[in-house]
Amino acid sequence: MLKKIANFLFSTRLTAFLFLAFAIAMAIGTFLDVGQETSPTPYSRNLIYNALWFELIMVVFLINFVGNIFRYKLLRREKWATLVLHLSFIFILSGAFLTRYHGFEGVMSIREGATEDSFLSEKTYLTFYVDGKYEIDGQLQRLVIEKDVDFSPRLDNEFKFSAIYGDTPIEVELVNFIKGAEEDIIPDPSGEYYLKLVEAGNGAPHNHFLKLGEVSSIHNVLYALNKPTEGAVNLTYSFSDETLSINSPFGGEFMTMATGIQGILDKDVNQPLVLRSRYIIGNQAIVFPKPLIKGVFDIVKKSKLLKGDEDGIELKITTDNQTESIKLLGGKGINNPFKETKIGGLDFAIKYGSKFLDLPFKIKLNDFIAERYPGTEKSYSSFESKVTVTDPEEGEFDFHIYMNNILNHRGYRFFQSSFDPDERGTILSVNHDYWGTLFTYLGYYLLYFGLLAILLSKGARMEFLRKQLKAVEKKKSKLLIILLFIPAFIQSQNIHSLDHNFKTPTVSQIDSILEKNITPIDQSSKFGYLVIQDADGRMKPVNTFASEILRKLSKKDNYKNYTADQIFLSMQESPQLWYNVPIIYLKSKKGDTIRNIIGLKNNQKYAALVDFLDPNFNYKLGPYLEDAYSAKIPTAIQKDFIEADQRVSLLFNTLEGEVLRLFPIPEDENNNWVSSKEFVVKDIKLSDSLYGNFIKTGFLAYLSTLQRDKQFDNDFASSSKLLEAIKKTQIKYGGDTMIPEDKISTEILYNKYDIFKNLFSYYMYFSTLMFVFLIIQMLWNNNKIITFSSTFFELLIYLCFALHTIGLIVRWYISGHAPWSDAYESMIYVAWATMAFGVMLGYKSNLTFASTAFVTSMILMIAHWNWMDPSIGNLQPVLNSYWLMIHVAIIVGSYGPLALGMILGIISLLLMFLTNKNNKGIMMLNIKELTVINEMSLTVGLVMLTIGNFLGGMWANESWGRYWGWDPKETWALISIMIYAFVIHMRLIPGLRSPLNFNLASILAFGSILMTYFGVNFYLAGLHSYAKDDQEISLVFILLAIQIIFYLYSLALFKNKINYSSASNILGSSYYRIKYLMYFFPLISIVTFCISSSINMNIESYFTLIIQLIFYLSIISFYKSKVKNFKAID
Repeated sequence: MLKKIANFLFSTRLTAFLFLAFAIAMAIGTFLDVGQETSPTPYSRNLIYNALWFELIMVVFLINFVGNIFRYKLLRREKWATLVLHLSFIFILSGAFLTRYHGFEGVMSIREGATEDSFLSEKTYLTFYVDGKYEIDGQLQRLVIEKDVDFSPRLDNEFKFSAIYGDTPIEVELVNFIKGAEEDIIPDPSGEYYLKLVEAGNGAPHNHFLKLGEVSSIHNVLYALNKPTEGAVNLTYSFSDETLSINSPFGGEFMTMATGIQGILDKDVNQPLVLRSRYIIGNQAIVFPKPLIKGVFDIVKKSKLLKGDEDGIELKITTDNQTESIKLLGGKGINNPFKETKIGGLDFAIKYGSKFLDLPFKIKLNDFIAERYPGTEKSYSSFESKVTVTDPEEGEFDFHIYMNNILNHRGYRFFQSSFDPDERGTILSVNHDYWGTLFTYLGYYLLYFGLLAILLSKGARMEFLRKQLKAVEKKKSKLLIILLFIPAFIQSQNIHSLDHNFKTPTVSQIDSILEKNITPIDQSSKFGYLVIQDADGRMKPVNTFASEILRKLSKKDNYKNYTADQIFLSMQESPQLWYNVPIIYLKSKKGDTIRNIIGLKNNQKYAALVDFLDPNFNYKLGPYLEDAYSAKIPTAIQKDFIEADQRVSLLFNTLEGEVLRLFPIPEDENNNWVSSKEFVVKDIKLSDSLYGNFIKTGFLAYLSTLQRDKQFDNDFASSSKLLEAIKKTQIKYGGDTMIPEDKISTEILYNKYDIFKNLFSYYMYFSTLMFVFLIIQMLWNNNKIITFSSTFFELLIYLCFALHTIGLIVRWYISGHAPWSDAYESMIYVAWATMAFGVMLGYKSNLTFASTAFVTSMILMIAHWNWMDPSIGNLQPVLNSYWLMIHVAIIVGSYGPLALGMILGIISLLLMFLTNKNNKGIMMLNIKELTVINEMSLTVGLVMLTIGNFLGGMWANESWGRYWGWDPKETWALISIMIYAFVIHMRLIPGLRSPLNFNLASILAFGSILMTYFGVNFYLAGLHSYAKDDQEISLVFILLAIQIIFYLYSLALFKNKINYSSASNILGSSYYRIKYLMYFFPLISIVTFCISSSINMNIESYFTLIIQLIFYLSIISFYKSKVKNFKAID
């Protein structure tokens, strides 16, 4: 019996099941939080991550790893690499349990000059103090109860416990949980009269309640209700006519929020109080939302418009046959006072929220420093806390805490998390997890060592695969492959004429005006060499800025064959004209609501600025924007409103000249640059009056001179002099923020050649042609012209890779940081890593090399879809670390070999389908070769993915004090590790160890990578918001991809059975296996059609269904003809 249990616990089947079960459980956990502000939430923690069954999976994993050490005799010297790998996961899992049950964390807030020796716990607790007459040795006893809780509004929150105080039983039960709660007055005839005030302080609203006939102090300002008090804001309620009036010792103003009507609050004058209006009284902003109410206090759900930082709970407490309900406010990060009550002769003090944890030392905040990017107010480049640690045992020392630089003292680690809005206080994350971190880090280091050993050591799997690949190459004397795999890509775009309600110029009229007035390229390019400061504080050439604006407005790199420099300069010269130019891009399909509002046809792709204005020049989108911007989770339509508004605002500000920040302010502490308009509007004063006058008039003079030069002499000498004068002022007053000339020239050249956008075409053309010549070469092996042509295109691909590498280096030089910090950069880096891996394996297989180049072209094509922004931006503080180069480079680089594995899997299935009785010997060698290379590729990819993911855990631990927090991005990376580990181990599992199954798995497994890279940002919430885009991957696309894969698999499966099985076997179990697989396809087609139709019912939906059914019927026809032949043979 014990032997059977041991065989089960240590079996490879259980290992495979655990890989998949763990991955599926984590995937469900991430999707449980779809639509939430963050992840994980109490909902997913309770159901998945903190559930007992989830921990049980990890325990069984631990047992399985230990057992496999002995079952597979890993203690032998030749197995040392695999042993190290198993030991690493044992340490990592052990560290996880130590962290969960022994570690703790929290948050510490300190104001400048203050000293703290405690912090608020991360966990939330229900704390009870119970006092009564129970004595021991003459001393009254107190019962202390502390329960760790994690309530969720999406759960039933079953919470109940019993306790005994002396001989008195106590029962506590949760009755209700309210997410986002507040204390408010509920109407009750037996209550008192109160008037509610909402005061906006420190960026968040606070409720205050004035009791009838009393005076209250709100931040040292007295408010009296029906109790005239000198020096107070006197509020009077008239019961006869049910009206409120106000008499204030301070003058002020008010605005009715619903209508926007403003009024004056006169000093010492009795006047009517306007409800639901914002009053500015002294330095306070006060709103009176409701009339006088007679009622009692209760805890209710807070309005959705207000930030719900506190939660509410209702408890039912029973003791000594008496039951009473009590309601509390609290929650994570909240430490409210105890609420006291008396039940059944016992005194209860109850609190809900975080608890204070004491430190064995003190920390004083000497200074907090927030550094901004030049010319910005809220775009922070870094922030740090200068502290002094006072320890009675180890003395006193100073330390600087900033992002990626932690204070580690006596097992406590302090991380720079955030800061107070006034920048006079810091918020530190605190972590205490010495043993958990020690075991986990030891596991990480063993993991890195073991994975590298798997790749490089003798006797490891990679050495076996290398030997197997050499054996296959020796057997290949000839290669005859008929491969019908010629990709074709057709792109079409329809541009329709615009139809406006206004009598605006026609498109042809606009084009004619532009053609006559546009500045020549050579002159506009000189303007592009000026330096400008963007809204995020990045200094860049005007050429870059103009390109970004045009791309954001129109999703294109040019307009009517004019360069971005020409368009941007024309906008400054002729802003009235550009009000009428249809250049604002609207999303297809999703933009229909906006098109209806502004009066455009549904098939019009671009709108003009004037389209968004009614005849009275009111903004047509205005009524919809407040709800869109205030929504915590905007709907798809609200996102469209926000995107359209951002493009409209960008174009408007560009035409008004507000974005043209060309002039540095001398000796400005924040290195601000301003536009001429901003300089005038803000009435900025400079000690150098001549320079001040030049800021006001210099650029306008340049524009007028440029117009004159175009109209008369056309030599542009005068305008060029003014342009040079602007450039000299930038160099003179720009200081350290000014970009060196070589970097300006480099960035403009980078923009001009747009190397990555062009490379995707070259990679695709050269790889496709190389495929064609490889096929021909396989048919006519000794043809020198074909061999030369294949080699020629191989060399061209090498040249593309060299240019790709140079492009990455140039982008690194321009941006000043590693080029994989956002979605676009990581895509071009993934493409580079894919091609780099192909270069390394290219000498082993030309087919692999061509496949890699083709995958690279596809990745670069996706990178240049119009929802990816290729602009260079500033780094967020957390990314400004050497970890960016290490963690991101490795984990994103792993996508390259994994993508190669996916394409090799597809090619292998195609070769299986193209195999027949005449060529199956040669085909088998090629399939085996590609399968071996595929496994090598997946092994390298899995090693890089695993190392990169756990390096990310170390980065997280160094940045915010937690090496694992079940964030969707890190969770899906771990899911991918589990899935690829399963694929690699399929060779050990009976029933799965075949090239057909392995290649299919290598294709399907790549779906987890796509989910990690794209899906997390599109559908899930989490910390990795800096790469988030609004573009959504269609579910129809996913279903179609799965459908095509299984079509291919079914064909490969059937041909595999035909070529390598007897007729009776084909007509036996294999026949029914394929038959049922065939019946599954029309079901997928119908589901795809239904989903496509529900999203957008049009002719394309029906056309897609018809194509799928024709394809399906052709496969069935092929399948039946083959079976008929075999029945005749049988």
